[in-house]
Amino acid sequence: MMKVQSLKEGHFYFASESVTEGHPDKLCDSISDAILDACLTQDPNSKVACESVAKSNTIMIAGEITSLAKIDIEQIVRNRIKEVGYDDEKKGLNYNTCELIIRVTRQSPDISQAVHENKKDEDIGAGDQGHMFGYATDETPELFPYSHLLALKLSERLTEVRKNGTLPWLRPDGKTQVTVEYVKEKNGIRPLRIHNILVSTQHDPDITLDEIKKSVQEHVIRPTVNPDLVDENTQYFINPSGIFIIGGPEADAGLTGRKIIVDTYGGWGAHGGGAFSGKDPSKVDRSAAYAARWVAKSLVAAGLCRRVLVQISYSIGISDPLSVHIDSFGTVANGKTDSDLFNIVVNNFNLKPGVIINELALKRPVYTKSASGGHFGRNDKDFTWETPKKLI
Repeated sequence: MMKVQSLKEGHFYFASESVTEGHPDKLCDSISDAILDACLTQDPNSKVACESVAKSNTIMIAGEITSLAKIDIEQIVRNRIKEVGYDDEKKGLNYNTCELIIRVTRQSPDISQAVHENKKDEDIGAGDQGHMFGYATDETPELFPYSHLLALKLSERLTEVRKNGTLPWLRPDGKTQVTVEYVKEKNGIRPLRIHNILVSTQHDPDITLDEIKKSVQEHVIRPTVNPDLVDENTQYFINPSGIFIIGGPEADAGLTGRKIIVDTYGGWGAHGGGAFSGKDPSKVDRSAAYAARWVAKSLVAAGLCRRVLVQISYSIGISDPLSVHIDSFGTVANGKTDSDLFNIVVNNFNLKPGVIINELALKRPVYTKSASGGHFGRNDKDFTWETPKKLI
């Protein structure tokens, strides 16, 4: 039997998780995006689909790159591993000694002729078939779900206090999870209180569990959490396994694109299944997911609804979306309907991939920093999809 409090009518729990930049999957995401950014720095028209695998002291890079850029993949990979903090095999990986296996070819001509060759920007086709989702909610100023926003901020704080020397015994790998009690309102939902917080962090062997719990509470949780949402019943679980010394790729294999829910909305809304990292913006898995968030955030920012889910679907080689779907969860305002929202979207947004790329300036090398901390809900000028569009 779960040890949870009874819930009042109209209340519910929702949990979201995040991981630090040193988590094996996130390490692979950042390696893939570092290679992408290196290509885009020299050649903004680079076509990149780069996957990374990490296990023990070995990294494998595989994928397809067609670019005028001259890059040193090995040096990019080693630099990125060093920046994350893996400088000793005892931590799970050593940037200086790890074995690198590189298997990279050029983009398939079958794809390039269908997607971008001899086409104007506005006529570029989608890089693949698929359906992408965007979500926004008015429960936070960021128009982002609170449960996931807090999970992301806690994992970022773990990295911050490790790197700035506040908690020098921390190691790169770590996870966070937050459960929030929400209340259903007449026309939306609202976070009422934090039900529990879970933090699991890799650490040096000479630190005690009591010191870990005390320090994480003092330096990670308290500076990050809104005290107004904490009460006497809020529960804390810090390193519940007791020991977390062995971490990183030594403990678990890492793979690009395996943390897609961490990357997006923490389980809220929906997900089409496509990952982001290592993909240039001609791949709609990435660019259209950013556009869907842009659309959703613009609708909520305009006060047209309190929360909304947007789906866009595409076919490889075709520029126009196959469909657009809008679901406001019954929160639409001013007597409007979801059909009205649909008409507003199609009248305000051109969702062809080439147009999305130009309007959101997606050919810039800004992706490495998106590989940890989430792709949405962040106040970063380079994340252009987070600036709502004024609707007419």
